Amino acid sequence: MTRVPQQISDPISENLAKLAELFPAAVKDGALDLEALRAELGEFEEIKPGDETYELNWVGKQAAKKEAFKPLLGKTLSLKDDGKNSETSQNIYIEGDNLEALKLLRQNYYGEVKMIYIDPPYNTGKDFVYKDNFTTKSEESEQAEGSVSSEGERFSKNERSSNRFHARWLDMIYPRIKIAKELLSEDGVIFISIDDNEVANLRQVCDDVFGENNFVSTIAWEKRYSPQNAVKWFSEAHDFILIYAKEKLNWYPNLLERSDEMNARYRNLDNDPRGPWKPADATAQAGHGTQSQFYTVAAPNGKSHKLPNGRCWVYTEPVYQKMVEDNRIWFGETGNNVPAVKRFLTEVKQGTACQTIWKYTDVGHNQEGKKELNALFPETATFDTPKPVRLLERILKLATIENDLVLDFFSGSATTAHAVMQLNAQDGGTRRFIMVQLPEICAEDSDAAKAGYKTISEISKERIRRAGEKIKEELQAKHVEWQKQQAIETKKGGKLEIKDDEESEKAPNPYIIDPNSLDIGFKSFRIEDTKINWLKKDLRGEDIIAEAGLSTQDALDFVPGYTDTDVVYELMLRQSNIPLTGTITHPIATAQRTYLYADAYLICLEEKITQKLVEALAAIEPTPNKYFFRDSAFGKDIALKDETFRRLKAEIHKHHGDLGAAYTVEFI
Repeated sequence: MTRVPQQISDPISENLAKLAELFPAAVKDGALDLEALRAELGEFEEIKPGDETYELNWVGKQAAKKEAFKPLLGKTLSLKDDGKNSETSQNIYIEGDNLEALKLLRQNYYGEVKMIYIDPPYNTGKDFVYKDNFTTKSEESEQAEGSVSSEGERFSKNERSSNRFHARWLDMIYPRIKIAKELLSEDGVIFISIDDNEVANLRQVCDDVFGENNFVSTIAWEKRYSPQNAVKWFSEAHDFILIYAKEKLNWYPNLLERSDEMNARYRNLDNDPRGPWKPADATAQAGHGTQSQFYTVAAPNGKSHKLPNGRCWVYTEPVYQKMVEDNRIWFGETGNNVPAVKRFLTEVKQGTACQTIWKYTDVGHNQEGKKELNALFPETATFDTPKPVRLLERILKLATIENDLVLDFFSGSATTAHAVMQLNAQDGGTRRFIMVQLPEICAEDSDAAKAGYKTISEISKERIRRAGEKIKEELQAKHVEWQKQQAIETKKGGKLEIKDDEESEKAPNPYIIDPNSLDIGFKSFRIEDTKINWLKKDLRGEDIIAEAGLSTQDALDFVPGYTDTDVVYELMLRQSNIPLTGTITHPIATAQRTYLYADAYLICLEEKITQKLVEALAAIEPTPNKYFFRDSAFGKDIALKDETFRRLKAEIHKHHGDLGAAYTVEFI
């Protein structure tokens, strides 16, 4: 029971509540943890082994937390030519380490992602790929775990139950979850698949990052449809899916569609014009009733119905009489039955709340996921236990609408991307995805390697291509069928008249979705070393410059192997909330190395800035938000640089007046 507080205001509690919203890990049991707050702000003290004792602890936890704040220097995203519909697609695939990818995405997509789904390594005792070096030195780790003393005395221990077994996995997952939270919108949510090995630890990690109050639920997904007999204890039939909201009060799951089975329970036994209905109990627990809910009911055939012991009627007698007059009470076909309330299908929620147990009959199982991949890759086996598309569709239906952005940074077989395209094809949404996958090498003796796939990311990207085409073909087939039906319906005088395109557009199309409007492509990026010579070191040797085909000025500003497009994207990674799916155009025909990104950012990579170029830049409509220039284009002539930008300002004002005032200039 909540009481009215005696104190009119409590600024300390209010400030703590505000801190808890920003930094949930820093407020524990209503008290401020200063060390945790300093850690949230990126300040860390040297921690000796054994000092980290509060809540979930492992050797190297401080280093893992610190990793989330460590800046990522010398890396960028380079656009590759193995995407699909790359110039127009709003989807992204990133090949590389997902921790680096999250850091690269942090500024562009901070608070922009509506839903995250990840299926991280389950730490089943086998090696996993993510081997970040967050742990302390071996001897420090052994001392902290109790395997050796500071004097070198060795103790016996259970290797699997030691800190080190779980620590390596926790080192990997913690900073990724930490940064992922920053990418979520205020009404965003994350779904994480996991099994028994780390579900307890993952729950505590998420409590630490999101705050225990933002835990939503744990889903039990039935991943197998038949028991395994060759087991020592129990046949595992389920995995877990943990759900955490960025802010629980801002996120509520969408209702799921009502099934045919649910709707079949509603019938119209008396031809009521309000449509199908089903009978519901007209009584309730007597303990909650008032005196007016205890009375004897007379049925239409004259029979009296008394209340059972411990029950009362749902309605008071006056309300009950109105219900009878409105034909909302059912006494059976003979009018002799105990009264029941008619619940009309049209008056129930057009959806149903999601339960926490997901049966394979509703969302699929691992074997179904494997069959889906086999259908797309008949020439080879690819993944052993991929998630089924129906599972991800369920998650997407619960957590997204229309144009929401979805992130999966353990992309694996790219089921999430497949499900996004599939659901868009069903409901006309324009959901977008960002997939991230490490280019893990396929084993030499694997079927995938024999089929020519070198890495998992290659298989994933091919899955997106094939799945997208399959979805589009299925939509086109539906449209053809619909057009045939339209032709039949317009049959006149024994002759079929097929409507022209304009008429067809006006006719109601039950499938709605235009196959050509579906985004089944993606921009393909790879994490690579920076393409910009940020430190402006001494020029490389003449032979290196010649080999790379670089001018002396380019060798000063960029690294061998760069492209102008690389530089554009590397600059865009330093902007706030600018998606990486913007269009790159040439706004000035005579300026070959001047680019406009998303109609908002002007990147001028010309080696010289002329007055004619400045005039052309100033005339661009509308005025870009920001201009980028090469510092080397002005040499050491500071006066020339100042004069150039005075001229740019004057020209912009001449063309756009005060509307062109809000722009900035930066130099490479």
